[in-house]
Amino acid sequence: MAVDLLLGLQWGDEGKGKIVDVLTSKYNIIARFQGGPNAGHTLVFNGKKHVLHTIPSGIFHDEATNLVGNGVVIDPVIFKKELDKLEEQDVDYRKSLLISRKAHIILPTHRLLDAASETAKGKAKIGSTLKGIGPTYMDKTGRNGLRVGDLELNTWKDKYRALADKHESMIDFYNVDIQYDLKELETDFFEAVKVLKSLKFIDSEEYIYQAQKSGQSILAEGAQGSLLDIDFGTYPFVTSSNTTAAGACTGLGVAPNKIGEVFGIFKAYTTRVGSGPFPTELFDIDGETMAKVGHEFGATTGRPRRCGWLDLVALKYACQVNGVTQLMMMKADVLSGFKTLKVATGYKYKGETITHLPYNIEPENVEPIYSDFKGWSEDLTEMSEASTLPSELNDYIDFLEKELEIPITIVSVGPDRKQTIFR
Repeated sequence: MAVDLLLGLQWGDEGKGKIVDVLTSKYNIIARFQGGPNAGHTLVFNGKKHVLHTIPSGIFHDEATNLVGNGVVIDPVIFKKELDKLEEQDVDYRKSLLISRKAHIILPTHRLLDAASETAKGKAKIGSTLKGIGPTYMDKTGRNGLRVGDLELNTWKDKYRALADKHESMIDFYNVDIQYDLKELETDFFEAVKVLKSLKFIDSEEYIYQAQKSGQSILAEGAQGSLLDIDFGTYPFVTSSNTTAAGACTGLGVAPNKIGEVFGIFKAYTTRVGSGPFPTELFDIDGETMAKVGHEFGATTGRPRRCGWLDLVALKYACQVNGVTQLMMMKADVLSGFKTLKVATGYKYKGETITHLPYNIEPENVEPIYSDFKGWSEDLTEMSEASTLPSELNDYIDFLEKELEIPITIVSVGPDRKQTIFR
């Protein structure tokens, strides 16, 4: 049976966690395929807000199996905190949570390296979440990494010590003032590793293969967004993994010809956290209103998100790279009250008008070309049927569907799982 994918089409924070939660009842297995605790997937139901960082967003459904795939990097300390919160909510995660032996582990020194590297960059910093993600993926590609499967070996602590010692010498190389107590950090780390080792480790690629053969339905859950992809994002202001559809193949061991639906999630406007170019960013009252009404603060870092109009050029690009088959538009309710909406349908780029995403979208090279749309004033948050949506919103949706040539099958009108309209 084919594996369906769900991923973000912008700079992350699109609302993937909510949609995974909404769709989980249709799937037997929910599998995270890349990223780590730099992700923040927010779910709201029964009046409560839940934030997940590494654990798949299907964990609140008793009938679903949740798999942390080989492409994910795991910080045992943060992972333990997530598990503690699940226990507080009486979620029996032990029967439904599986960990790939090939997933890499974030060490305390990875986080310290991240901080040292970012500090050394000064004004050129990339806006890292400082969770140790980049250094962990660097060790992965450098063939030095510590993997979950290593924890089953008697020699894992020797491997840990050698890698941590190497990291400390690298921190000294950066010659920046990073204060830390590694012994204290290691106390928490080793305690968290004990908890991690109590979970079920699996050879995830074999597990996924057998699940497909037996007809089980699988949804692969992505983290961050396509414009943060290490290859296809706004480099160097990107994450350290492949956030696009291709990342699901390498992050779970799924063959390309076994991919089914590709669900692409985007906000009705655009946001970005951290540094990097953002052609449609707003610095006026409209941008402030989006941020305030949309509660635009990072679920992982708490940093305020930059806000701007929908960038159709970037969205088309993300759809093409991922082979998106269905679109899901989030936070349509945030735009209620705007008299006029703008959508960037092209760029002025080095004296030319273009409609594709160029190599460089820094502000000195790119000026967005906007089309205007009439806004709507109705409160969408209580609406539950597509037929009740304002005509202006339907016009907005129709325009996007025509331009992108992909159906928008879900419109989200609020953070709760119930505030989801199927079209």
